Amino acid sequence: MPRLSLLVLALVPFGLALPHTLMAQQAAPEIALPAITVTTVGKAVLRDRVIASGLVTPVEVVQVQPLIEGQPIEALLVDVGDTVEKGQPLARLSDTALTLNKGQLEASRAAALASIAQAEAQRVEAQSSADEAVRVRDRAQQLRTQGSGTQALADQADAQAASALARVTAAEQGARAAEAQRDQVTAQIADIDLQLQRTLVIAPVAGLVTARNAQVGAIASAAGQPMFTLIRDGLLELHADVAERDVLRLAPGQPASLRAAGLAEPLTGKVRMVEPTVDTASRLGRVRIAIDAPERLRAGMFAEAEVLVAEREALAVPVAAMGAAEVLRVTAGGTVEQAPVTTGIRDGGLIEITSGLFAGEVIVARAGAFVRPGDRINPVPVGTDATQ
Repeated sequence: MPRLSLLVLALVPFGLALPHTLMAQQAAPEIALPAITVTTVGKAVLRDRVIASGLVTPVEVVQVQPLIEGQPIEALLVDVGDTVEKGQPLARLSDTALTLNKGQLEASRAAALASIAQAEAQRVEAQSSADEAVRVRDRAQQLRTQGSGTQALADQADAQAASALARVTAAEQGARAAEAQRDQVTAQIADIDLQLQRTLVIAPVAGLVTARNAQVGAIASAAGQPMFTLIRDGLLELHADVAERDVLRLAPGQPASLRAAGLAEPLTGKVRMVEPTVDTASRLGRVRIAIDAPERLRAGMFAEAEVLVAEREALAVPVAAMGAAEVLRVTAGGTVEQAPVTTGIRDGGLIEITSGLFAGEVIVARAGAFVRPGDRINPVPVGTDATQ
């Protein structure tokens, strides 16, 4: 036994007080607990987003062709970049040949009207002659019945009546032929009037002119390129490619935020359509996002979009605190224990906890910390200096 211990044993029975430093030397040394950063489980507003990117495309492209062919283009009334209204003239074709043709047809109609008048006069004359011939025939038949007339006179009167009635029929048919000729010419004039109206190439819808292929002096034709190309109502949308795993999370009406080169602030939009197929080669789906302010973009630009799939207030912990499917919870006594959890939305550095934890519980802030379940630690809240 050491001499110091023998001295202590010797002095105790005599009631001598031991020095404080001597008692501290005899106390068992305390174990220093590791300082581990911890965080408290709390609520936060989490947003589930889907990232997509693609090209800005017109919602609907309208191609304008001339409705008549063979007429030279006389004037172009709009240019690329102009905004036009429905029914607004875009170009004017020459109407010289059509106007001349209409004059000829109007002369033909006048001739047809004269023919109708002449045929009507002939019909009236023939009808009068026929009426007289029928009366003569009837008298001849009456006299033949009474025995005062001969059969020859009766037969002659009957033949003359038949001939007169035939002339009436011919006159009526001539009148109808003249009327048909008039109607035909009238229809041709109406067609010329329609073609004259169509010498003005008008916009079928309101929109933005994006292409003009027509040239003054060229012969209008619907066989080649369209004279004008319009974006209907100037509406644009983003045709964005989406990862296959995200396609089923998207739905029409979901809000989106769009960014493109040259924009200081993002634009807003909404999902207009989720295409029903996935590309078999790239394994990408496609979503069409309507843009709220299309005048700030141009067709063909590249843009990125964040589609807001869900937004809610929920329990959240740092992503760094997550293990495979668990976190390390710290009890009131400073002991670490494993807590299995289920997760939901991941938003930046936070992840939603749907079960396994309650608000106010303390967990280890970093899953890779050198600590195991059952260890006792010195918990240091996030943002606190562990040396203090």
